[in-house]
Amino acid sequence: MRVIGIDPGLRRTGWGVVDISGNRISHVANGLCESDAGPLAPRLLQLFEQLQAVFAAHTPTHAAVELTFVNKDAAGTLKLGQARAIALLVPALAGMEVAEYAPNAVKKVVVGVGHAQKAQVEHMVRLQLPNIDIVNADAADALAIALCHAHHARFGGRLDAALSKAGGRGAA
Repeated sequence: MRVIGIDPGLRRTGWGVVDISGNRISHVANGLCESDAGPLAPRLLQLFEQLQAVFAAHTPTHAAVELTFVNKDAAGTLKLGQARAIALLVPALAGMEVAEYAPNAVKKVVVGVGHAQKAQVEHMVRLQLPNIDIVNADAADALAIALCHAHHARFGGRLDAALSKAGGRGAA
């Protein structure tokens, strides 16, 4: 399974790709999609085209995107939501379902604390994926989102199997 994590932003959208094979998670790549200052529509197009190129280059099979948090700046939240739409659209066009995770859920899985600081997230990503070059904090967050999804996918399958097995025993 190859997972891409996406941390949406209008100026910088971070992305990180990991491979999962059994219990092993390995780093594939990470980076940024960046837009120039100016009108919104061309900026969104830049993000769209760059993210499509990332998908073409790394061919993920699963995608995970961070949920938008609402802050005091309503206009900023709306712009972030539009960038997030690009992060949802590109994997949808590739035919994949997109998992969505709240920032606190990602931090809880990767760091163990739901209100961890960015430096703590990057540190834990480096511990789980040693000897990698991380482009910046946005790419580190995207790798954390991919790791969160990888852990959910690995353990979610086990839970489903256990529940199915338990249901089978109860019916006998």
